[in-house]
Amino acid sequence: MAMEDQRTTVYKIDPAHPESDTLPTLRTEELLLNMGPQHPATHGVLKVILELEGERLVKSTPVLGYLHRGVEKLAEAGTYHQFIPHTDRLDYVCAMYNNFAYCRAVEKLMNITVPDRAEYLRTIVAEVQRIIGHQFWLGTQALDIGAMGVFFYCFRDREILMDWFDELCGARLTTSWYRIGGVERDFTPSLLEKLKQFLDYFPPKIDEYQVFLETNRIWIGRTKGVAIISAEDAVSFGLSGPTLRGSGVDYDLRKAQSYSAYPKCEFSVPLGKNGDTYDRYWIRVQELYESVKIIRQCLERHRCSGDDARRHRLTPGKGAGGLETPRYYRLRHRHRYLLPGNHHQERPSYLHRSVHR
Repeated sequence: MAMEDQRTTVYKIDPAHPESDTLPTLRTEELLLNMGPQHPATHGVLKVILELEGERLVKSTPVLGYLHRGVEKLAEAGTYHQFIPHTDRLDYVCAMYNNFAYCRAVEKLMNITVPDRAEYLRTIVAEVQRIIGHQFWLGTQALDIGAMGVFFYCFRDREILMDWFDELCGARLTTSWYRIGGVERDFTPSLLEKLKQFLDYFPPKIDEYQVFLETNRIWIGRTKGVAIISAEDAVSFGLSGPTLRGSGVDYDLRKAQSYSAYPKCEFSVPLGKNGDTYDRYWIRVQELYESVKIIRQCLERHRCSGDDARRHRLTPGKGAGGLETPRYYRLRHRHRYLLPGNHHQERPSYLHRSVHR
């Protein structure tokens, strides 16, 4: 970019100072920066053109179209059950939620009623995944804007649950444990004991995260009053999850269109007041406390629920399962038109669920 094309600002450090004429001047230039697609934060799937003025982001223009998964085409070659492991690859930070949404879409299509015990187990694992997702967000967000220590503490505690997932289903990242109509298997006594220990261990650690961040002047300066999104804009932009609730919009699918065991659990939906980066941080921290509360209730009640197994036959039509993840609202579709004997039939069927991201 030619020098004359750049916006340049020259100003005094403190114009109101009595000796302003002798103070040094600061000179800033607007910087045009291409972030991605070859960037660790964009994973080769996204390019963002940034206009910067010092630390301040003036404009951000996303360039889409770098990612072509072919997931729908892959789904055509397998059964409903075989496609489950494909869904967790769509978001490896919160993989369990993808399995959950997909299974609920197929269950809607097949008119399946999931047993109570399986619903409690599903809800427990969903909230464990929410904690994992929020720890990932909190640690990396703190690292990016000047609070490196919190990153290590978040990932230290996150590892406990990643190991718990490993024992649950044999995988830490691309997990697969939800099944159409229920789950792969029940919790072992070891899994129950380790989860109860974590629930006692974790709340004081959340308090530590807040102390480390909220006493950090650099972090506070880069979150409070920064990137304010009004409630009207949040709805207009189609935001969801903690980002939407950070702007004060009271919408959480776990409450608004309750599913699984959430109707039987008591929990609060925290809401922001200012719609800034700090509020979006605060929402996620409060949701960590609420997740612990939900898991405790499900652990207590699942013991009283009976075991049940049913067989179901597939019917043609469309299914869509949505849920509230730690990051955003997620919707999964599933279609089936061809029946044995080459009979074609279409039956719309839509289901929504609330997930944590």
